[in-house]
Amino acid sequence: MSKRILIVDDAAFMRMMIKDILTKNGYEVVGEAADGAQAVEKYKEHHPDLVTMDITMPEMDGITALKEIKAINPNAKVIMCSAMGQQAMVIDAIQAGAKDFIVKPFQADRVIEAIHKTLS
Repeated sequence: MSKRILIVDDAAFMRMMIKDILTKNGYEVVGEAADGAQAVEKYKEHHPDLVTMDITMPEMDGITALKEIKAINPNAKVIMCSAMGQQAMVIDAIQAGAKDFIVKPFQADRVIEAIHKTLS
């Protein structure tokens, strides 16, 4: 059975890029969210195997959403997505329980490597 993934990014283009990489590699995208608040709701609704989470978003940022998801399920697997120059936020995210992070612009092989490593 394919692994179920929730994609969270405020940029529709970025969600589309990740979705394309994932579906081509046999993963099932069960939902998409444009901000952290939506991410938490979609997480409760779909119980995905993994979440890709942008760090900077309107409404609720990725780190706050990560903490809320971890409160719902301490075993949740979340990979953070960040632009260059967000190292301090990446460290906060790892400390909050993120399993890995990928840097934008996305390299397909790095995305798949991070997801495979996190799910194994």
